[in-house]
Amino acid sequence: EVDFGDWTGDRFEALHARPEWRAFNRFRSTAPIPGGETMLAAQARAVGAVLRLRAAHPDAELAVVSHADVIKAVLAHFLAAPLDLFSRIEIAPASRSVVVLYDETAAIAGVNLPA
Repeated sequence: EVDFGDWTGDRFEALHARPEWRAFNRFRSTAPIPGGETMLAAQARAVGAVLRLRAAHPDAELAVVSHADVIKAVLAHFLAAPLDLFSRIEIAPASRSVVVLYDETAAIAGVNLPA
């Protein structure tokens, strides 16, 4: 989950009127969330968790469950894609995305697959 700070509990209709919300959606890598964390911080935290899980279970196939923004951020990291482009990744509710982690690299084996 991303810490949405002052925006927690707000309706999307109300957020769309705010310039800082529009900036956040255009520039995820740099636009801050008032009272919350940056998407870069959320991405680093999520990727770190995935890498720790892999280190703890190197031969296992793991399922990691999260919300769409966190999944997009993790996929962007392993694609070496700029975080500002992560809105181009579609993640439907209850879909699956598959990342294969190797020692020095990763491969994206599927994105937004039916559950």
